[in-house]
Amino acid sequence: MPPAPSAETPSAPIPAWDAAGFRARVQAALDAFLDGQAERVAPLGPDAARLLTEARASVSGGKRLRAAFCWWGHRAVRPDVEDEDALVRACAALELLHASALVHDDFMDASDTRRGRPATHRAFAAEHAAAGWTGPSAQYGAAAAILVGDLLLTWADEMLRRCGLPADRVAAAMEVFDLTRTEVIAGQFLDVSVQARGRADVEAAMTVLRWKSAKYSIERPLHLGAALAGATPEQVAHLSAFGLPLGEAFQLRDDLLGVFGDPAVTGKPAGDDLVEGKRTVLVALALDAAPPEEAALLDRSLGGPLTPAQVDRLRQVITDSGATAQVEAVIGELGSLSLAALDRLGADAEATAALRGLAAAAIDRVV
Repeated sequence: MPPAPSAETPSAPIPAWDAAGFRARVQAALDAFLDGQAERVAPLGPDAARLLTEARASVSGGKRLRAAFCWWGHRAVRPDVEDEDALVRACAALELLHASALVHDDFMDASDTRRGRPATHRAFAAEHAAAGWTGPSAQYGAAAAILVGDLLLTWADEMLRRCGLPADRVAAAMEVFDLTRTEVIAGQFLDVSVQARGRADVEAAMTVLRWKSAKYSIERPLHLGAALAGATPEQVAHLSAFGLPLGEAFQLRDDLLGVFGDPAVTGKPAGDDLVEGKRTVLVALALDAAPPEEAALLDRSLGGPLTPAQVDRLRQVITDSGATAQVEAVIGELGSLSLAALDRLGADAEATAALRGLAAAAIDRVV
């Protein structure tokens, strides 16, 4: 990697990264890919077209953090991108994987909304009911959501394999992608099992956080980009030291948003994690620290229908227990660890600045 400028040599201004432009390029790559899939399934008629319509909705919008970390994981290793369009397609494959996980996750959590619109299983169930078809509408919605999620998962693999970058680097990236999918699916089952047991200590909740979300959201996208750039094991290790604590901080922030977030910002109902009964690190800390009566109230209220007043009461229990402040403190500590590792990475000034900005975007979201 190029050496840092000396103290005697004035540094050139670091170009500002066009994050909005990158998101638009990722969306264009996804749209073009789905256009190709639409041609494939066109002979199947209007029902297949409905699948494509929902798939398009599932990959529309969002922050594109995973794609961005993939891009800058590549740039941190190889400052000169040989084929930008091919790399964008590879980064976009992560967004198909993410959309698949969200569709399945919403069904498993019985969520009503996603990004302010009906969750996939709810949308198809409503279509079934409106059409007056036979059988349970909820079962139809469930089947459709499973199939949409499966399609998105399959297409993620296909989009990466056919991105257009050199075959040897794509093969290395596929190994990372295979590991990523295994981790996130197994992590999701850990989460489902924790919720089913109705209890989780801080250690168990942290294990779910790390394997379901933290690695998949930041560390593995960095690794994927680095693999596409031909990274050395040492470079991959440096990216892990930056990406894993940042991923943990990112998910802890998400846990706070799941309880305290503004529905207008999150696109989810107020206190959604409480209604869904999520046994997060935040909840585990609150159950440990709250007075017995308040801990019992929180514990028995998780996973049930809650009025706005009840959500506010549980929020107060969590805040009074000190859990909110403790999670905020841990987020700060993890962020500091991550940024210290970034300084040791040795990437050029542009990649370092972009990754620093992405780190801030990941953990400084407004509750």
